[in-house]
Amino acid sequence: MLINPDYETARDALLAEASAVDTERVPLDESAGRVLAEDLVAREPVPAFDRSAYDGYAFRAEDVGCATQDAPVTLTVVCDIPAGSVPSCRIEPGTAAKILTGAPIPEGADTVVAYERTQCTDRSVALFAPVESGANIVRTGEDVQAGTRLALAGTVIDAGLAGSLAAQGNACPSVYRKPVVGIISTGNEVVETGEDVPEGKIRNTNRHVFAAALKQTGCEPLYLGCAGDSEQEISALIERGIESCDAVLLTGGVSAGDLDRTPHAMVMAGAALLVRGVSMKPGMACAYSLLDGKLLFGLSGNPASALTSFYAVVQPALKKMCGRREPLPRSLTVELASDFPKKTKATRLLRGTLDLASGSVLLRLPESQGNAVISSAIGCDAIAVVPAGSGALKKGTVLKGFIL
Repeated sequence: MLINPDYETARDALLAEASAVDTERVPLDESAGRVLAEDLVAREPVPAFDRSAYDGYAFRAEDVGCATQDAPVTLTVVCDIPAGSVPSCRIEPGTAAKILTGAPIPEGADTVVAYERTQCTDRSVALFAPVESGANIVRTGEDVQAGTRLALAGTVIDAGLAGSLAAQGNACPSVYRKPVVGIISTGNEVVETGEDVPEGKIRNTNRHVFAAALKQTGCEPLYLGCAGDSEQEISALIERGIESCDAVLLTGGVSAGDLDRTPHAMVMAGAALLVRGVSMKPGMACAYSLLDGKLLFGLSGNPASALTSFYAVVQPALKKMCGRREPLPRSLTVELASDFPKKTKATRLLRGTLDLASGSVLLRLPESQGNAVISSAIGCDAIAVVPAGSGALKKGTVLKGFIL
């Protein structure tokens, strides 16, 4: 078991135990945001035939090689070719076909010119300048050649990948199933949102914080219930979660107080502790374990602190479970948009909002970084890492960080 490692060591320990869940096929219309479970290799070229880039005329370039503004060349129009049709004519010397954007190039033609560069009637078209052979023709396979690997398994399906799947006729791609992650709240003081809050009690914020965070990660949250400060109650919910979920996330009871029983409950359920505490602020209090090959994530009861731990340590393992090829967050370098007056004993993670308006990558910090101030996480999209031992930071200080 690792005791108080740095957050990257803790993160990597969880990553080592995580693995992708099984796969399923979903309709292409429902695949956005899902993770592709197989390489996408083009079975056919795109486009599948030579086609026109413009509405205009298709003809032989050599027929208009001597055309000038004063001495245009007039060609006879022998057919119309709308998009989606098959050409009914062959282009012979001195002839042309009226053609629309995306329509197949007729046999014998080797170039296209747009309407606006011609003078035309229903039966003829006049050209006023030479046109190069091959001009304005989108060639077979110009977008994609057959056999091209378009995407690797583990790629999130975005608009471009959805379009590429559609272009290859894949109407039901194979994707990784969304991992089901159980959520357990703990604490005698917690009541559910919507209930009356007796004196001394608090609403169950964490249940909803992590339902949202898990969905944004690509997981399916399942609320398992709220246990009091009892090892037996927490252990029973853990066992229930292990039976029905791919992983379990708990909040509360991971510090060193008399009623912090979550790590003990993990052990009682049969879990092996992997990490106990992480040298970071916020998020130092935590416990991560493994039970029947499934990860248990024990986070602080303080919402903002727990959310920071989630992004820094837990989310990469969950992304790996989702099948993502690159589970680690994208790194970046930021400048602080304001002073940060506090000294940093252990590595500190500052959440904030990126501002690119000035041409620099600025990180704007919320007014408070408090462990329980969940409202300060609204809109945050990046975290800056302050090295241990740092003093107060001035506006413009450059820090490494990562995107949420």
